[in-house]
Amino acid sequence: MKLTFLGGVGTVTGSKFLLEASGARLLVDCGLFQGFKQLRLRNWNPLPINPASIDAVILTHAHLDHSGYLPLLMRNGFRGPVIATPATRDLCGILLPDSGYLQEKDAEFANRHGFSKHHPALPLYTAEDGERVLRQFRPVPFDTPHRVAGDVELTFRPGGHILGAAIVELTCGGRRLVFSGDLGRPNDPVMMAPAHIVGADDLVVESTYGDRVHNGEDASEALLAVIARTIGRGGTVVIPAFAVGRTQAILYHLHQLRAAGRLPLVPVFLDSPMAQDASDIFCRDVRGLRLDKAQAHAICAVARYVRSVEESKSLTANPMPKIVISASGMATGGRVLHHLKQYAPDPRNTILFTGFQAGGTRGAAMLAGVRAIKIHGAYVPVQADVENLEMLSGHADGDEIMAWLGAIERPPRRVFIVHGEPRAADALRRRIEEKLGWACIVPDYRDEIDLA
Repeated sequence: MKLTFLGGVGTVTGSKFLLEASGARLLVDCGLFQGFKQLRLRNWNPLPINPASIDAVILTHAHLDHSGYLPLLMRNGFRGPVIATPATRDLCGILLPDSGYLQEKDAEFANRHGFSKHHPALPLYTAEDGERVLRQFRPVPFDTPHRVAGDVELTFRPGGHILGAAIVELTCGGRRLVFSGDLGRPNDPVMMAPAHIVGADDLVVESTYGDRVHNGEDASEALLAVIARTIGRGGTVVIPAFAVGRTQAILYHLHQLRAAGRLPLVPVFLDSPMAQDASDIFCRDVRGLRLDKAQAHAICAVARYVRSVEESKSLTANPMPKIVISASGMATGGRVLHHLKQYAPDPRNTILFTGFQAGGTRGAAMLAGVRAIKIHGAYVPVQADVENLEMLSGHADGDEIMAWLGAIERPPRRVFIVHGEPRAADALRRRIEEKLGWACIVPDYRDEIDLA
């Protein structure tokens, strides 16, 4: 067995882990790189292996940093199955075509306004590419062993991060390799806790928040405080939010506040067709949630849905105080960019992030205090308040990761620490080595490890 790290190392994006075992080549996750330009350029470079040589892709969950490279993989020759949980398949049915559509629109906008260095600017892939790869999906339920290829058997366990998120257990020749995927939080009010695993010979674990502990403040109270301050000065709260997971969590807390009669009497808008479609799936498939269908529907009814481009433009132009939730969560693209152009220059407003911001993204820059951000080829002043409610994150923090690891009955021989920026990954390595006494490796891009 050999494991090669083709992404998700030294960064929280681009997750791709190549497992060669039993004569098969399997790719666990197939994500886009985001953030710093040198990372994003990897999306345009040829994959270090021939996509046609990959027998199957296994997805831990639907977020684009784990699934968003799939359309390009297929266009470049991959013809095998994409194995995922049913909810992950359904969510990818929204995310992948939408990702291609947004890339087409961004390229069109850049060509029309002439701010791209490339002539013409081209999308990485198209909406049609995103649609085509969906035909290759093969859903596998949780806790159901499935033969992938050769002697490799797969079992998905609930990961708790978002709807459909999975911990991946792979067995081959009597050896067990476990990928944590993105671990959820044990006490999340919406998602069930991540499943405990019995044991592993080798374990690949995420480290997004490996160097920190989430603020223990009540999320609803913290959200209310930001909203009240902003509305009190006549401003608007713009919430860049991941369409899958964070949007539904925010709606949950807004619903709790409104049901208690504490939310200021301002309208709430969800301006993201992708987030709206994801919320529809959230209401249909409550497996893995702490909510029943009636509760899920009540949560999603908190916001007014903004579908058309014309409605979105009129929302941006409307000066009334309001709450606007829009993708993307790190302000890397999508409709939220138009809201930032309108609302970031006004000190009455607040730009409210709700989770981790990868280095090189607009979200990370704004939280670091930059006074201008570049959008569509021009710099936009940032005079609005910029805040982040990290306790709304769907990722386990350092203490929660350690608790999950500590519950493993048969400790792994080695732990590979991935999906974290260098400081976070190294902090988690030290904790595991010192507290649990397990051997740890923080791999680099394109490292190859013999697991035999």
